[in-house]
Amino acid sequence: MTQTVWIARHGNRLDFVNPEWFNTAERPYDPPLSSDGIEQAKQLGQRLVGEGIVHIFASPFLRTVQTANEVANLLDLPMKLESGLSEWLNPDWMATAPERLSLDVLQQCFPRIDRSYTSCVIAHYPETSDRVLQRTAQTVQRLTAEFSEDILLVGHGASVVGCTQGLVGGTPEVKASLCCLVKLVRQEQGWFMELNGDTSHLSKSEQVIRFHPSSPVETPVIISADISNRR
Repeated sequence: MTQTVWIARHGNRLDFVNPEWFNTAERPYDPPLSSDGIEQAKQLGQRLVGEGIVHIFASPFLRTVQTANEVANLLDLPMKLESGLSEWLNPDWMATAPERLSLDVLQQCFPRIDRSYTSCVIAHYPETSDRVLQRTAQTVQRLTAEFSEDILLVGHGASVVGCTQGLVGGTPEVKASLCCLVKLVRQEQGWFMELNGDTSHLSKSEQVIRFHPSSPVETPVIISADISNRR
């Protein structure tokens, strides 16, 4: 049996463009997409038209829901919010568990959300780096066991790395830049990575990979299993 799992990171974040947003934000740990991030999400959706995706799963954070929604509109699909794909709940980044928009409010804004879906894994604050990798690996393993069709997962930097490792095994280097695509294909011998952080669908892509508003510009383009600077 063959199956394709696409894994995408969200588009550019408002606090990457305007770091001062954090200081006055009502929900500072749940930034929305920036205007160019929305454009990236649309380009991601255009890239995935015709790829045969049947289900879209997204982290419940606003920026990932916004990204998934642009794709869902172009593919004419519902989207399922999956807690297991959530941001790394790192206490060094977040003084408390992050406050997010309620499901009711999200669905008012994004009617494509499938309210009948229940997350297969629940993320809990706080998390270590090992725990977030375990959580996201467990999530993708459960999803591919339950859904045999081709699927898209929309998450965060750590989600992209953890989900990829959860299927292909080991600690492969994953290029988890903004609005990138990883393509994993299941064949009889196991899972293989056909695309690693592809950004060819974007009109503009970052030259360095950012995971936090304060990340230095020297952040390497290829990220290994050390996810201490990912967001």
